[in-house]
Formats: sequence, structure tokens, C-alpha cells
Amino acid sequence: MDILWQYQFRIILLGDSTVGKSSLLKRFTDGIYSDVADPTVGVDFYARSLDIEPGVKIKLQLWDTAGQERFRSITTSYYRNSVGGLLVFDLTNRKTFDHVREWHKEVSEHILPHHMVYILIGHKSDLNKDRKVSRDEAEQLAADLGIRYVETSAKCNSNVDRAFELLTKDIYELMKMGEIVTRDGWDGVKSGLTAKVLYPAEDEEELATATAEKGCHC
Repeated sequence: MDILWQYQFRIILLGDSTVGKSSLLKRFTDGIYSDVADPTVGVDFYARSLDIEPGVKIKLQLWDTAGQERFRSITTSYYRNSVGGLLVFDLTNRKTFDHVREWHKEVSEHILPHHMVYILIGHKSDLNKDRKVSRDEAEQLAADLGIRYVETSAKCNSNVDRAFELLTKDIYELMKMGEIVTRDGWDGVKSGLTAKVLYPAEDEEELATATAEKGCHC
């Protein structure tokens, strides 16, 4: 029996083939790592729930996309129905880093007039001696794109949970601000049976004030 959740977020992993998208997802969802990984064909699906704050459980639908060009027509159909995206590159492969802007541009243009919440992931941080991309370069790219940057290692289980938690919290905060809302025909965000009523920050303050003034007149 599924545990009740307040919201479901669909998140997609983007990046070149061999950057380690599948390894990140298997570590995050199943807590396992394998040095041998078959290339993703088309799209694979994973799931996990996170407790974002007391009383708020978010179910994540996680889509692992193939990085090869020949599968692009399949994976692009998943862009529009995703609210969040992890842009993943391999810290030991300069070319995968150089392609991040292309991935960001392709997805962002494909989902117009809507937007996706991104986080930039420098993966395979355990291979520091083979690093081809400096932290400063990656942080500058993230700043240019207006997104967060996290370095991860599925092999060492370093920052994997943190990356997904940060992205999930960013999406949830934008929902509370009213910048992301559920839409008919869109699977990016879905409300569960026990969805929490979200108020913008100023409305929450007004509600708290009104409640305090009302008080108890027993």
C-alpha cells in the first residue's frame, strides 16, 4: 500500500550518455551502486518519496533519459510534463560539461511558455585526480543559468540525497509562492488525496494574524 503523499513532482535527468544519470537514480532510490551500467534505452522510471517539512510528503517520479542523439525524439516528449530537471555532467569529461548549455537551451525552448526548475550536477566527484572541470567553472555556469550547483558521487554516496532534496524544496517553495501551480493535462505537479492548502508568504502572515486576533472565546 502506497504511503499517502501531498504532492507528486515529475523530475527528469538530462545530460550526455555515460555521465552517470542512472547511477545517481539507483543510489537515490535503491541505495545501491554498480560499476557496470547498461546505457539507458529511451526512458527509465524510478520513484521515491521525501518528507519536505512536517506533514508534507512529496512523491518524486524520476525519469532517466537516454543521452544518445538517436533517442532524442523519445525523450523530448517527457520535457513538457516535468517540473524539475537535473542537468548532469561528468567532472572527468570536459565535453559533457560543454554540452550543458545545449541541454538547458533545448529543454527550456521546448517547454515554452512554461518553465522548469533546474539544478546543475557535477558527477563523479570521487575521481578528483581525473577532474577536467574546476568547481569555479561549474559554479560560474550555474550562476549564468540562475540555478544551484552540487557535486555528487553515486559511488561514494556523496551529496546524492542532497541534490534531489534541494531541487524538491526549490519546487515546493515556488509552489508556496504561487509561481508553480497544477494545470489540467500537465503531469509535472499533481495533488494527492491529502494535499496541503498552500498560501503565499504574505497570506500566511495575514492568516496567522487573523487567527491570533480571533482567539478563543470559550
